[in-house]
Amino acid sequence: MTTDNSLEKTSLGTRKISRRDVLKTAGIGGIGALIGASGVGGLLSMTENKASGSGKEDMVPFYGKHQAGIVTKPQDHVYFAALDVTASEKTTLIKLFKEWTEAAAFMTTGKPIGELTSNEFLPPKDTGEAAGLSASNLTITFGAGPSLFVKNGEDRFGLKHKQPQELVDLPKFPLDALEKEWTGGDLCIQACADDPQVAFHAVRNLIRIARGKAILRWAQPGFQRTKQADAKEGTPRNLFGFKDGTVNPDVKDEQQLNKQVWVQPGDGPNWLTGGSYLVVRRIQMFIEVWDRTNLREQENTFGRYRDSGAPLGQKGEFDQLDLKNKKENGDYFIPVDSHVRLSHGDGTQKILRRAYSYSNGMDLKTGSFDAGLLFLCFQRTPSKQFIPIQQRLAKMDKLNEYTSHRGSAIFACFPGTKQGGYIGETLFK
Repeated sequence: MTTDNSLEKTSLGTRKISRRDVLKTAGIGGIGALIGASGVGGLLSMTENKASGSGKEDMVPFYGKHQAGIVTKPQDHVYFAALDVTASEKTTLIKLFKEWTEAAAFMTTGKPIGELTSNEFLPPKDTGEAAGLSASNLTITFGAGPSLFVKNGEDRFGLKHKQPQELVDLPKFPLDALEKEWTGGDLCIQACADDPQVAFHAVRNLIRIARGKAILRWAQPGFQRTKQADAKEGTPRNLFGFKDGTVNPDVKDEQQLNKQVWVQPGDGPNWLTGGSYLVVRRIQMFIEVWDRTNLREQENTFGRYRDSGAPLGQKGEFDQLDLKNKKENGDYFIPVDSHVRLSHGDGTQKILRRAYSYSNGMDLKTGSFDAGLLFLCFQRTPSKQFIPIQQRLAKMDKLNEYTSHRGSAIFACFPGTKQGGYIGETLFK
């Protein structure tokens, strides 16, 4: 995120800015403290601040009918954050969403969120760690949790009557081991990009803008194989070594998306039409135990071959599941307690999965890896999609022997907005 400007206009006229001034005021290595109080403010026009090396080929439009980052082709990295709102006035909340929208629109085009300043005694408006980097297909997706509407029985912002029936805390599933520090949130930010620093920069600056209005509740970065590492861009593998995300709705089929992903008119409050429900589950994977499990047991656990990703008894990754196919001894090729059989059910319940692996170093309690899956999925109706799927899995999925659900949240992701509008506008009108 560099600038073409070499001159700055001041009250004393026009003066030349030295390279040292540019580096200092661009915020490289600097951490600002004032933007939370003052808002984004003084944003440059799109033509005044051009990102070097950032072309349209690595940009995803921020404005549109739907928010980006839902049916967008998954990027290599995610930085997910849940926030608690500290503001008490609805007008303050609206101001936050307007500032977030403006900042997100800039960052998704590879531009910093604030103008350069010659005053070295003020922190830069942009934190600067993405300076000179491309947009890297950055998408920023915003959502609201149940507690934004009602918390401890209180109608916080006069929005209780607008809370959708589907937007309620998920039920407790068998074997859940949820930890408060990884659960819930009034708001969420999902930043996905092909560069981890670009994704982090986006969330960091949005949280900075929120200072005085909202605070960070929990955050989790995630990754998958990069497109550079896999030129064929096959289905990513999870940390158990199996392909993850083979069965998904066709994001190019608008009819499928309207049926499975996008909230439709009449589903609930009209403000969410064109949006989607996001379920987040932070799933710890006991990879040391898994690594001592033989290959046959691993494949029976998933119901797929590890190498090809094909369902057991078949050849291709995308072959349709044959749940009736049996071996000569009468056993099903795909075991009754396998992950793929239980998640498939009768085939009518589908979700759009957008999961990423995570690795947070060492679990200090056990001395093992703190690693697993940041499971993200979008759907039109959680009560008819994710919840019944997870209820089946929680009861008898053999994969439960190797995993533990530590975090959980649900959010209503707003519909998109047009230039001049702001994310969340339909809720507040």
